[in-house]
Amino acid sequence: VQLQASGGGMVQAGGSLRLSCAASGLTFTFYGVGWFRQAPGKEREFVAVINRSGGSTVYADSVKGRFPVSRDSDKSTVYLQMDSLEPEDTAVYYCAFKRVISSVTPGTDHRAYDYWGQGTLVTVSS
Repeated sequence: VQLQASGGGMVQAGGSLRLSCAASGLTFTFYGVGWFRQAPGKEREFVAVINRSGGSTVYADSVKGRFPVSRDSDKSTVYLQMDSLEPEDTAVYYCAFKRVISSVTPGTDHRAYDYWGQGTLVTVSS
């Protein structure tokens, strides 16, 4: 299994970035996908999650309305569109896949996920 996260970079406050997580070596439609982030000196925290059909999403309060998550089964890729970025969003962002039996939306606990991408750094300057 390989999860390739990309799209991070440096942006000014108010700007946008789109993160991508391309999966291979697994059956993409069997997995719900979460995005998590970890800032320096802080614990990993939940950002957003999408169920395996793409019909259900859950967001952390801190990003709700700014970071829509989506997925493209044809490309086996999950996206995190990051708009209205704030300096507090600076972190390494990780995608994570969790095998699910039905279309249930995976939870927000990072310990429950099966596979992780390598992380991509997002830096937001004020």
